[in-house]
Amino acid sequence: MTSADARLTRTALLTGVGRRRGIGAAIARGLAEDGFALALSWSDEYDRRVHDQPSDVEALAEELRSAGAGVSLVPGDLTAAAEPARIVAAAGEVLGPIGVLVMSHCESVDSSILDTTIESFDRHMAVNARATWLLLKAFAEQVPTGTDTSGAAVIALTSDHTVHNLPYGASKAALDQIVLAGTHELADRGIRTNVINPGPIDTGWMSEEIRTAAAAQTPGGELGGPETVSDLVRFLVSERGAWIRGQRLLSNGGFTTPL
Repeated sequence: MTSADARLTRTALLTGVGRRRGIGAAIARGLAEDGFALALSWSDEYDRRVHDQPSDVEALAEELRSAGAGVSLVPGDLTAAAEPARIVAAAGEVLGPIGVLVMSHCESVDSSILDTTIESFDRHMAVNARATWLLLKAFAEQVPTGTDTSGAAVIALTSDHTVHNLPYGASKAALDQIVLAGTHELADRGIRTNVINPGPIDTGWMSEEIRTAAAAQTPGGELGGPETVSDLVRFLVSERGAWIRGQRLLSNGGFTTPL
């Protein structure tokens, strides 16, 4: 592997990293521990609207920097079609060529077949499906064809929760197909892609009732935390995980989910 390739593999862009309790933050901590320079992207509007609190990514960045990691902050609203390419370009201006893209962003507002609005459905598709495609496209365009990076990796987080969560589940299914196609279409750029379904992870949204019921649906009777997702991402983007590509991986403790 050339020095340019080595540099490529040790830089990462992460989306959906607005809250220190979130999965994206756990992944950022893990990759920073592994020596990655990071660009973190998030939407404060989403955190305020859905989580009813402002993003605290600046505190996460300071935490990571104090541990010696290089961190750049790239906010962006992925409902806008031009934002994915801008985010990748802004990250690249600071980090140089980006070797890893981890997409943990989402639009997630519960609704069902009978009460989902067109506006909500379109927003979910724009953020979860279209922005994922455009981020993947922009990422691939900054990796030269014929480059054996050995570590140009793309990871996206998905879900199979569709019942009473229609636009979220439907848009995540589209995300799956888009990302997994990348392993085949982008092979000449040395890019491998995988999708992870982590099952229910409590990042502050679960009540005690939901936590107990969800844990009971796993064979071990317990739920995974954000770090369980981070551990798998760290392996998949490493050289040891390079043979795993084009896969939709269940890392959910055996959780059983209806549709």
